[in-house]
Amino acid sequence: MNVSRRSVLTASLAAAAALGLAACGGNDAAKTEPGAEGTTAATLMLNWYPYGEHAALYYGVEKGIFKKHGIDLTIKAGQGSTKTVQAAGQDQVDFGWADTPALLANIDKGVKVKSIGVFLQTTPSAVQVFTESGIKVPADLKGKTIAVSAGDAPTTTFPIFLKAAGLEEGDVKQQNLDAAGKMAALLSNKVDGLIGFAHDQGPTIAAKSGKEMTYLRYSDAGVNFYSNGLVASDGFLEKNADLATAMVAAVSESFEEAIKNPEDAAKSMDGKDPQIPAQEVVIEQWNQTIKLLTTPNTEGKKPGVNADEDWDATIKTLADAGLLESEGETSKYFNAAFAPK
Repeated sequence: MNVSRRSVLTASLAAAAALGLAACGGNDAAKTEPGAEGTTAATLMLNWYPYGEHAALYYGVEKGIFKKHGIDLTIKAGQGSTKTVQAAGQDQVDFGWADTPALLANIDKGVKVKSIGVFLQTTPSAVQVFTESGIKVPADLKGKTIAVSAGDAPTTTFPIFLKAAGLEEGDVKQQNLDAAGKMAALLSNKVDGLIGFAHDQGPTIAAKSGKEMTYLRYSDAGVNFYSNGLVASDGFLEKNADLATAMVAAVSESFEEAIKNPEDAAKSMDGKDPQIPAQEVVIEQWNQTIKLLTTPNTEGKKPGVNADEDWDATIKTLADAGLLESEGETSKYFNAAFAPK
């Protein structure tokens, strides 16, 4: 006999009642795991090792925002969005924080998961170069060598960016390397630039090199698609709708507070994981993240509120890039029932 999860929003009496409700089922993620002080325990796996983008999540834990929403949250490091999506789909974790292209591609392959809210709504994908290189606009990339990682979303959509910028794919030489290899190649001047997430690698490279970075952002060329946000398995969402609603609300509020207090948000990550960058890098990563949280369709709305137009554009762009088999309906990928109120 399993006991179904019920989240506690604010009252401990509601928590006790919810945790006492029993139901039959075989999904491990549906078992009751009482948290501290009448909350419900929940796990969140990140898309990667913790970096500045995740400051809001750690800040929400530190400031008691998740507990206010009835959640005793444990944050776990990830090893790539694909692994995070699959872990959520297999109910190895309750929630995942994953890149939307990886989510959509895995759903097309049969993984039973959904987005319950994208928070990084402007893609961080960008060509990143040292400012001293003299590369200022996409046209300057002609004849240059750029480090890429075959199969990831920034690389797969690179041809679309080049076309939007008036270039042919053959105008730029691509050198395929893993994430660490790309950074090492740029730092040692073996390539002219790299493709990746400007809010992640850029501040790290700037700190290591002592050089200023220039970003040729896909979004500036009119190429945009959703990036990181919350995911969970279909089965988990069916059994734990209240907990999912509370989770999205808590993450949204945590982002709101971290935007108001960027330095405190960055400090909340200190010592939480050996992989976390130095504080000056974390705060720059978080400040760069803040710029990615909305589109013109969601400006002024709560973090995590998604727009149908942006989902449509994301699906079309990723289908055109070959990451998706076809342009599926938004409801195939996104469950809008848990949006922040």
